[in-house]
Amino acid sequence: MGFLTPMYELGEYLKWTREGKIQLPDFQRGYKWEDERIRQLLVTVLRGHPMGAVMLLKTGNAQVRFKPRAIEGVDLPPGTDAVHLLLDGQQRLTSLTQALTGDGVVATKDSRGKLMERRYFVSMEVALSDVSRVDEAVLSLPGDGVLRTNFGKDVVLDASTPTGQHREGLFPLNLLYGDYVSWMFQHPDHALVQEFHERFIKPATTYDIPAIVLDEHTDKAAVATVFEKVNIGGLPLNVFELLTSLFAGDADYYARTGEDFRLNDDWRQTQELWADQPILGSVENTDFLQAVSMLATRKRHLADTSDRPPAISAKREDVLKLTLDDYLEWREPVREAFRWAATMLNDLHIFTARDVPYPKQLVPLAAIRVVLGKDADLHGVRERLIRWYWSGVLGELYGGAIETRFVRDIEAVPQWALDTTSPTPRTVADASFTESRLHSLRTRNAAAYKGIAALILDRGARDWMEDKQLDKIQYVDLSVDIHHIFPQDWCTKNGIDAEHRESIVNKTVISARTNRTIGGVAPSRYLDHIERQAKIPGQRLDDLLATHLVPAEALRADDFHRYFAERRESLCRLVEKAIGKPVQRDHSQGLDHEDSSQFDDNELEGASADTA
Repeated sequence: MGFLTPMYELGEYLKWTREGKIQLPDFQRGYKWEDERIRQLLVTVLRGHPMGAVMLLKTGNAQVRFKPRAIEGVDLPPGTDAVHLLLDGQQRLTSLTQALTGDGVVATKDSRGKLMERRYFVSMEVALSDVSRVDEAVLSLPGDGVLRTNFGKDVVLDASTPTGQHREGLFPLNLLYGDYVSWMFQHPDHALVQEFHERFIKPATTYDIPAIVLDEHTDKAAVATVFEKVNIGGLPLNVFELLTSLFAGDADYYARTGEDFRLNDDWRQTQELWADQPILGSVENTDFLQAVSMLATRKRHLADTSDRPPAISAKREDVLKLTLDDYLEWREPVREAFRWAATMLNDLHIFTARDVPYPKQLVPLAAIRVVLGKDADLHGVRERLIRWYWSGVLGELYGGAIETRFVRDIEAVPQWALDTTSPTPRTVADASFTESRLHSLRTRNAAAYKGIAALILDRGARDWMEDKQLDKIQYVDLSVDIHHIFPQDWCTKNGIDAEHRESIVNKTVISARTNRTIGGVAPSRYLDHIERQAKIPGQRLDDLLATHLVPAEALRADDFHRYFAERRESLCRLVEKAIGKPVQRDHSQGLDHEDSSQFDDNELEGASADTA
């Protein structure tokens, strides 16, 4: 690998990005910088402070043939050839290209992530008054250059035209490397603009940014190493992006097909094949690669007859060792296995990506399906797979160290599912549930919260207003969601604390129409209302309540204490059936107040983030 470290003027970079001589590899993540970060970058340029180097890869490399795409905000004629690909510095050069060229309008977002368009100006008088006030002088205005208040009714400042800019003393930064002479010539205060030109515009024209330029002989392994080490805007590239760089230069594939392999395009095709399975919207490209990695390393593990065969792995370093041939070998089986996994979850009454307890648990589930093949659908095998699945969800075992658990599952679950005399998988053995956990399951942040809601549906829950079972079709048609049984307002007025009011014990899965009917009144009142509206006798409604494990007698008596104790016990039994082992009871009766905050829902769920 050879490289140079030239210095180029910012004006040259802007010219190259606009002409397409500098483009991005197509797999680079999108433009993400916020308004304030862009404004501070412009302050850096005006002050003449360094902003760090950019990294470029010279095109024409026989091993590394990335598909280029234009810097965001730049329109290029089809087929425009790049001279260099931008490996590091995308966010900076995109910001500068949009802010300092063309109309100067930047597509960005505010600190809360709200998308917006901004245009940047400098208050010349403020900037000239004191060098320390340059930060204060750089203004971010709406894309049309007009600052409004009172919900857009009143104009506070109008810099949309040269006349308005002259009046307000605001220099538009998109002219910094453009036709600023005409703009300055028309300004009434020639002394002001002349001084601004000498102190800011003139120095900016010689503002240099160092470059690290990798030559056309750089091999694909070196480029991948560069990608892995370089931190772009604080966001390191993930394994998918790194493998994209490796696969793109696969010489054998090119020799066979006459074209380069585009992992991005292949992933989009995978997503299209899954478009009819909403659950798979939660599957990330790195999840797919982890499933492929486990199967590829498992094959090598089984084929090795030495004393130390290679380990089965889904870890980042081993995913990065995948070859394109590995990927192509397992791609179709894994695609189909994820579809099968989505169907299995549908059968368990999990219908949307939002309701999947642990999206990452789909990775070993798909890999296990590939290993088992069609045997995964045999009655006994499927029952054990379902027990394994609920053990992971209700035991909350996919909240950390997931790659290790992935491997343990693919090693043990297939054989155990086929033969119960085989060792019990760790996920099944480790699963446990305590009664008190029901008190702290209060939001969708917890996998077990979503799991119990699905179990209620799975046992045949029916709507209270309409005679319909809450299956996949009705789930969508009736706008089904998780709602309170004893309404929040009623609980607050009657002194029920948040621990019990918000617990999954006081919630169930009902339709939007039923939830509106419930309102905020006592259960005795809304049940009477449901009977009249739905035109059903009380016993029939009690039967419908029973499908949700709701004790009708306690509910009709507005007896929260009795209701809570009875339903808590019913949910414990529901969990026991799912995981195949007893739930530890630690609440005897009524509204116990011992501490059940030992689990933090956000902590449990947050720890399951993909580490690949």
